[in-house]
Amino acid sequence: MIAKNVVDRSSLNPDAILPYNLRLSDFESAMQDVYDFFYDVNHLLISRNLERLDDMLRPAIMSGLLSDMLTGSMAKHSRTLTQNEYFNGHPDLVVKGKYPNNYIKAGSEGVEIKTTRKKGGAVDTHGARDQWMCVFVYETDNETEPANDRRAMGFTDVYLAQVCQADFRKNERGPLGTRTASLDRDGVAKLRANWIYRIKPSAPQV
Repeated sequence: MIAKNVVDRSSLNPDAILPYNLRLSDFESAMQDVYDFFYDVNHLLISRNLERLDDMLRPAIMSGLLSDMLTGSMAKHSRTLTQNEYFNGHPDLVVKGKYPNNYIKAGSEGVEIKTTRKKGGAVDTHGARDQWMCVFVYETDNETEPANDRRAMGFTDVYLAQVCQADFRKNERGPLGTRTASLDRDGVAKLRANWIYRIKPSAPQV
């Protein structure tokens, strides 16, 4: 039986600080859009005796897919923000009409969307920036047997905070690696202080 996750409204934070006219319902709707998509796709895959999408994708690809889906859904539901039309531009969501054709390589007005499986939202970025950063933490069940009984992918935490370059530390890489930056201890504390959504690791299912 394929499980379908639902967003737990009681886990939304009514005291969260939300920039750019964002609403808690925007986050709820974006997460539910992802849940519905995974349910529909996995139901079709299992009906054909194929693996779930959760089991097919490598972690990095899964995170990239979720980031793109959440960005698109947030843009659809938000009153003020829309998707940055510049491929790999920053931030992912920009203020409508702020930049020509909503197209900017590196802008300052908007929200960057990140996803990670790391508890607490500590996620690597391509560089330290002054920005509003939103991190969706998710979990997947790739171990339960039989595989058809595995829990559906679920979001456990969502954080949103305005961070600055001083909140980051640089991560050293080898000669063939790409240098990244992550929030330092104080930066992570700032991010976690403004939580949007927070539940226990096992998400509710129907």
